[in-house]
Amino acid sequence: METGRSTRRLRRNPFAPLAARVARLDRKIEPIVEQVAGTARAAWGAMAPVTSRVTPVLRAVTPVGWTVLAVAALAWVVGWSLGWVEAYYLAVFGLVIVLASALLTLGRMRLVVGLDLQPQRVTVGGGAAARITVANQGKGPVLPLVLEVPIGEGRAQFHLPTLSAGESYEEFVVIPTNRRAVLPVGPVSTGRGDPFGLVSRRVIWTAPVDLFVHPRTMPVDPVGSGLLRDLEGQATNDMSMTDLAFHTLREYAPGDDRRYIHWRSSAKLAGTPTGSPFLVRQFLDTRRSHIAVLVDCETSSYAVEADFEIAVAAGASIAVRAVRDEMDLSIAAGQHAVFGPEPPVALDVFARAELDDSSLMSAARSLTQHAPDISVVVMITGSARDATGIRQAAAHFPPQVSVVAVRADSASKAGMSTLGPTTLLTIARLADLPIVLRGVNS
Repeated sequence: METGRSTRRLRRNPFAPLAARVARLDRKIEPIVEQVAGTARAAWGAMAPVTSRVTPVLRAVTPVGWTVLAVAALAWVVGWSLGWVEAYYLAVFGLVIVLASALLTLGRMRLVVGLDLQPQRVTVGGGAAARITVANQGKGPVLPLVLEVPIGEGRAQFHLPTLSAGESYEEFVVIPTNRRAVLPVGPVSTGRGDPFGLVSRRVIWTAPVDLFVHPRTMPVDPVGSGLLRDLEGQATNDMSMTDLAFHTLREYAPGDDRRYIHWRSSAKLAGTPTGSPFLVRQFLDTRRSHIAVLVDCETSSYAVEADFEIAVAAGASIAVRAVRDEMDLSIAAGQHAVFGPEPPVALDVFARAELDDSSLMSAARSLTQHAPDISVVVMITGSARDATGIRQAAAHFPPQVSVVAVRADSASKAGMSTLGPTTLLTIARLADLPIVLRGVNS
């Protein structure tokens, strides 16, 4: 009995010969294309002095102006193809009106334009304004112009009146500061063009200036003392053999540094039955705290954006307290970090902070690398960051570093718990921060 076998025919690809021909043609054309591209790049490089001057002129033509030139070119082709005189007239009219509009943008103004922010750093809701001054230093008058000032994602425009020679003008622009941000203000620019909007030449007069809108802060108690020995620190109850805070005298023990023997007191003990004929100085250990404020900027760590704003404001509040207590300070918030900042710019990092894909673990690792002498870490995250993630971030710091984790959760209640050696605080609003921190320090 024969068994049937299923057979499958191998069909030849009908496009295989065509693909082979295309591949051979591609190999032949590729050197020619590379040679032509190289020649084009060389020619463009040789024309750079010309193109650098022509490009600004071409940019001055607005989209409306390019449309008029395109219509004029099309009319010229139609007139040449069909012999229509009217089409020639239309082409000439379009070209003439664009050239006439370009003539209105010629000339140079001798203006001195200034941009000043008052102040440059404010808190959310604070008042901020940009002061713009324009002075005409030319010999002739300056016709009315429109000054444009970009502010963040918006723009402010105001009309500059006619300025005689030596005359000046001043304008104030109120800047809204209803949310935390870094707002670029400027540059101040003016545009000269024609009434039809065919050609417009924009002149930039100033450089942009950043306005820092810091988050609101809450007064908090001192975070706590650190574990670093420092000459400028404060005395503790721990004994030390080398420091500046003298405490008492004790008997000499093998291994003590002989430089700290108090010879006058030891001489008084001469001839008395004591265990040791020498007395050495005993000191109190002094320590200086180096606090690090770490704000988690990972998007997945927060259930709502409002929790992130609470976290940023909490970090800023702790940083303000550290600056007031003259503690060493390091700040990390996402892709932005600063180590040992000056008091005026300590809060700029919090103004720049924004949600992104930066990892909390990488930020903690960066802190340990750039500030190895940290003694206290306040790590602020959101409700979506679980206990495992907090433990993993805290594990990047040495065991002697005191780690306090603050979780911003507007849907929860304020409280305090522990995750091993890490203290976990929960705040539902910024006003809860002083209360929970007071429990840590007590």
